[in-house]
Amino acid sequence: MKKTGKCPKCGGTDIIIIHGKCGAYGVGNNIQTGLTILSAVLVDRYVCSLCGYSEEWIKTDDIQKLKEKFG
Repeated sequence: MKKTGKCPKCGGTDIIIIHGKCGAYGVGNNIQTGLTILSAVLVDRYVCSLCGYSEEWIKTDDIQKLKEKFG
């Protein structure tokens, strides 16, 4: 859905993008890789408004942080 703008389940093209964020105490759509919110990896969600199918995506620049933390 991120690249095609199309739902792989139903073919719908009305995709809602919910950008990852990190607020106080780690609230938001993120993965903590350290003790502060500065170390959070943001996770973007793509949701089909027709069938509800969703995908989560992480920026490729942040994948190394996840490898270092979780191996």
